Amino acid sequence: MGKRGLFIFDTENFHFGQVPRKIGRTVLTLLVYMVLTFTLAVLAYLAFTVVFRTDTERRLRREIRMYERLYSNLEKREELLGDAIANLQHKDNDIYSLVFHSPGAPMLDPLDRANAISAADTIPESRLTAYTGDKAEALMNQSRVVDETFERIFKALSDTAFVLPPMSLPIANITYPQVGASAGRKMNPFYKAYVYHEGLDLIVTRGTPVLAAADGTVTSAEVYRKGLGRVVRITHAGGFETVYGHLESINVYVGQPVRAGDKIGTVGMSGQAFAPHLHYEVRRNGIAKDPVGFFFASVSPTEYVNMLYMSISTLQSMD
Repeated sequence: MGKRGLFIFDTENFHFGQVPRKIGRTVLTLLVYMVLTFTLAVLAYLAFTVVFRTDTERRLRREIRMYERLYSNLEKREELLGDAIANLQHKDNDIYSLVFHSPGAPMLDPLDRANAISAADTIPESRLTAYTGDKAEALMNQSRVVDETFERIFKALSDTAFVLPPMSLPIANITYPQVGASAGRKMNPFYKAYVYHEGLDLIVTRGTPVLAAADGTVTSAEVYRKGLGRVVRITHAGGFETVYGHLESINVYVGQPVRAGDKIGTVGMSGQAFAPHLHYEVRRNGIAKDPVGFFFASVSPTEYVNMLYMSISTLQSMD
């Protein structure tokens, strides 16, 4: 049986004839069929995804709806936290200004900017060359000084009569933000006048264990109503003496031998103290030294430099 087609009546010849097919019409028909088929396939896929969902899709959709509800609250909480942090920073600056007579609270790392190098690209090459040469010469001189210092250190260590000074921390794990005023002229918080401060203030909470800075013998464990309050003095070899003041409790007795790191008491604010802290002194032959200078062997170089910075920049003592 032949293919069916369209027929037309020829009025001139009085007979029916088959209408010839046109290629363009055929192509158009195919395109229409393809578009309709693709549209139906897309609609069917969308309908399938709406009706049938996997467990993962349902869980993700639930999470999205939950996050949409929480987002507005999180924005408000973030604003409140930002305001709270700004308020705390303002209070810290006020406290350091009023209590320590410092320009503000310490930064995360006050000396971090010292490593930053800023230079303009308009410096003449001749100046850069001269600067580099001078810098290299200065570094070579410093290198020679370091070498000479190491030679003196090695000679001292090889000398059997050499005695190491008290170099351990009197408070375990102390960090530079807890370092207050060191030895020197500092503002007294009670008299509001500059007096000579003979020790280092270490600001920690009451009850913090106080440790012996080196091996030695307890030569004094006394209690005063004013001054350093409960105070322990330990004598070490080489003419050194360490002093621990404003203690809340004393755990040693006169004549007791102690080892470096032994607990000798706890931090308090006995005597004339502005707040709980340890007043720590290092003396040699009766002369007060800067205690921070003996910490370099117990902390990292960066921590040591920051401790020096804090002890110098804090202008008011705590006793």
